[in-house]
Amino acid sequence: MENEAGALSRVAGLFSARGYNIESLTVAPTEDATLSRMTIVTRGSDEVIEQITKQLNKLIDIVRVVDLSDGQHIERELMLVKVRAEGEWREEMKRMSDIFRGRIIDVTDKTYTIEMTGAGHKLDAFLEALDKGAILETVRTGASGIGRGDRILKS
Repeated sequence: MENEAGALSRVAGLFSARGYNIESLTVAPTEDATLSRMTIVTRGSDEVIEQITKQLNKLIDIVRVVDLSDGQHIERELMLVKVRAEGEWREEMKRMSDIFRGRIIDVTDKTYTIEMTGAGHKLDAFLEALDKGAILETVRTGASGIGRGDRILKS
């Protein structure tokens, strides 16, 4: 999409006006400063996804729409989770972080902040594996994706 003021608002408005839910949304400039790449995660039947794609293509700011799920792709999210890390929790949180290949990026007497990247289901599994009483705060970026191999997004 064009990297211009209001472009994100128009896309979000399209979803809102038609009653479609955005499960996650990430937007950032690309290697071309005039363009931004937007990754939207939504759910719907094939017909609903086709309708969303058609409506997005009608927006003037949109350069190209690609459904990454139509081919092989890589998808990642970033999650930061602050957990209890005192007494018996301390070693358990370190162990769980290591098992899921997370990194402890902040340490206090009472907490760890763990950084984790991966597919959404991996991050979900990490949270489910933790004792709910250990989780103090969680923030996630939403999915970003790119086609595998020679599959590239070009206008």
